[in-house]
Amino acid sequence: MRLPSCTTRAFSQPIPLRGCAQRRGLLTLAIETSCDDTGVALLEKHQNGSATLHFHERITADNRAYRGVYPISTANSHQKNLATLVKKALQSLPIAKVSSSKNGLIVKSDGKDELRHKPNFVAATRGPGMRASLTTGLDTAKGLSVAWQIPFLGIHHMQAHALTPRLVSALDAFEAGAEIQKETHPRFPYLSLLVSGGNTMLVHSNDLCNHKVIAQTADLAVGDAIDKCARDILPEKIIESSPDVSYGPSLERYAFPESSFESIDNGYAYTIPGQGSSFDTNSPLENSDNLITWSLPTPYSKKGKDGNPDIFSFSGIGSAVKRVAAANPDMKDAERQLLAREAMRVAFEHLASRVVIALKGPAEGIDTLVVAGGVASNQYLKYILRKALDANGYGDMKLIFPPPKFCTDNAAMIAWTGIEMWEAGYRTQLSAMALKDWSLDPSSNDGGILGPPEWIYGDGVSFQN
Repeated sequence: MRLPSCTTRAFSQPIPLRGCAQRRGLLTLAIETSCDDTGVALLEKHQNGSATLHFHERITADNRAYRGVYPISTANSHQKNLATLVKKALQSLPIAKVSSSKNGLIVKSDGKDELRHKPNFVAATRGPGMRASLTTGLDTAKGLSVAWQIPFLGIHHMQAHALTPRLVSALDAFEAGAEIQKETHPRFPYLSLLVSGGNTMLVHSNDLCNHKVIAQTADLAVGDAIDKCARDILPEKIIESSPDVSYGPSLERYAFPESSFESIDNGYAYTIPGQGSSFDTNSPLENSDNLITWSLPTPYSKKGKDGNPDIFSFSGIGSAVKRVAAANPDMKDAERQLLAREAMRVAFEHLASRVVIALKGPAEGIDTLVVAGGVASNQYLKYILRKALDANGYGDMKLIFPPPKFCTDNAAMIAWTGIEMWEAGYRTQLSAMALKDWSLDPSSNDGGILGPPEWIYGDGVSFQN
């Protein structure tokens, strides 16, 4: 059966739930294992549109010995920690107020058996990501679906990043005590800049399942490039003291030691290129002592003002940083800090250049830019994007960054995306396999989010695999 588009009229209202489920809202347990983070969340969306996060934890694989994500170590970490997190999450299921166990689970808590509400469905990241890691989470979720006799949803990881601000909107509405959350924000359409260690893409988010890719990386993801730069720039003692192999936050703290990281304006002494600039020009360093002999190339700076607007490229930045560091093994802290700032400046201006170009073309008229993914927690990126938008006539553009805990890979965003897909009428067959590669764009060869054949469209009551 051909699945309906997410823009059809049939999806304008959530599918009604019956009995106890309708009274208490929509509850899901979600699992995220696309890379090196093992995450589990319990999320409940209330009838007024607000949401409560009952449980949200993650454990990151210890890959410090490899100074990067090592697949075998990462898969072992998922297998070691996922069941423990699920067991812990069950302690946070809402207590059932009915005597019947039909819609409940018996959970042992403090040595006593308690009746807890059973989730309406289980969600897990299906892709894209590392196949072995994805399979651990996917198989666990399918097992829970069978054991609890509830539906399963396999979720697109990048779709979840793009929808994260909508999760935050629902959570904030509950915290604010809103009686009615009339609609989730931001409203479609909006522009999504998805920046992480595994992906970098600029997306026109038209609706729940229609995310048109405007630009994407041709080589490294920006987060991967920043991590590689950090390994070459940071003093060894900082590398060794890092809690994980995501070195980007350490590089930011090292580059701007006086910043509070609590405000977008931290006094970066940064000058944005002139109005209308594509940003793709090599800028000279501020170097009053003429002691700096190096510079970092800007991607596509020699290909014209708007050269390759549909492509990001970050590999050259990392290669240039490696050459500079290798040629200056005794580099002092002040110069290392300057190199760190330059690496981030060039990378972030390159991101900003494609955003500005898109707003003048395929995304013209869009008034909201969502920035999500692990790199979205970088304050310098926020600063440069805001300056770039203001300098190019987009001062009214809303710039939305999720809180840092929702920027990195997390199960809460998987739970929320599962809820939105559930309300739109989608379920996933138990035969679904992990997808290492899975496009976001419906015009891609694999059909994007709705491309895999294991989707089911139904009412969620007569669901059968």
